[in-house]
Amino acid sequence: MLRIVSGALFSAFAAVSLAVTASAEPPIVEKSGNTYSIPVCGQVVGPVARCTAHIVTDKHGHVLTSNKPISGYTPADLLSAYNIPANSGSSSTIIAIVDAFGYPNAESDLGAYRSEFGLPACTTQNGCFKKLNEKGEEKNYPKTNSDWDVEQALDVDMASAMCPNCTIYLIEAKNARIKNLGASVDTAASLGAHVISNSYCGAEGKHIKAFLPDYDHAGVAITAANGDDGYGVCSPADMPTVVAVGGTTLTTANNSRGWTETVWDGTGSGCSAVFDKPTWQTDTGCAMRTIGDTAAVANPDTGVAIYIGGWNVVGGTSVATPLVGGIFAANGGAVNAASTIYANPSDLFDVTSGNNGTCSPAYLCTGEVGYDGPTGMGTPDGLGAY
Repeated sequence: MLRIVSGALFSAFAAVSLAVTASAEPPIVEKSGNTYSIPVCGQVVGPVARCTAHIVTDKHGHVLTSNKPISGYTPADLLSAYNIPANSGSSSTIIAIVDAFGYPNAESDLGAYRSEFGLPACTTQNGCFKKLNEKGEEKNYPKTNSDWDVEQALDVDMASAMCPNCTIYLIEAKNARIKNLGASVDTAASLGAHVISNSYCGAEGKHIKAFLPDYDHAGVAITAANGDDGYGVCSPADMPTVVAVGGTTLTTANNSRGWTETVWDGTGSGCSAVFDKPTWQTDTGCAMRTIGDTAAVANPDTGVAIYIGGWNVVGGTSVATPLVGGIFAANGGAVNAASTIYANPSDLFDVTSGNNGTCSPAYLCTGEVGYDGPTGMGTPDGLGAY
């Protein structure tokens, strides 16, 4: 993945006025295949997380948008790629999306996405959608942050694509500190969420152990993004109580599946230096927790369509995380962290090529037969492993 620093600030069209990072540095333009993109959220320091969405741009970092869907995979594409039944899920199943900051247009933007692709309406009025603050209140929302608006749009769209009949709770933390995001996860669990999706990453360190209880809720599938900086570990994906979700490059193919996948070179993976290995992980290259567990499309070059005041194409492990969360919700069955993924390899597509860096042993950063770090046990082939 070639990174190019643009000499000019990227232009922000009216609907997606992405903010420049706090350091006011020019955006970093990345190239994957023939596609340019920029990370939506800037770098962070300390016990703070960054969102892991990438939005497609031109080579100068100018965001590309349209009043009609522009390329990008649709819900029908994603259902086909991962062998998920249409019209999945039940309104009795709640998938909670945890993000930071406010997003005033969340419900209307979600409505536009679902209407375009023939998904049933999901509104506050019909009980399908709730927007909550980190205390679980439908009021006193946090201040808006245009970077995280894109993340939130992506997350609710992907949850909708995989589980159109599920109830969606969008829980907005006051800020991007792990403390507040973790509190929002606790709120989601207390409100009965079956799945809690977390498309963000912070630095791993001993300090992160204090937040493990926030991400440990029996019977709840807590998905977390592996990160988008190539080989390396971030949190909360490093926690053994979550489902760590890596990223792939997903393309159509002339085979029985109709699709093929390789490791996306931007996805994170590796060995935790903090958390012990869960019992269902049996790889021997890491004495501690190995990241990740599963994966789905993330390469911006094979990105997905989202709606946020206009149509954009996005990538990043922020795509894969709510997508996998939506599949857990569509299944609706018993959950014990990532254990069912390891117990059902026949319900996964094994990703056996591509890498996200150089490492030893090689499986920690290279797609191989069976388990590997970047894609875990593989990508979804139906609902059975989730």
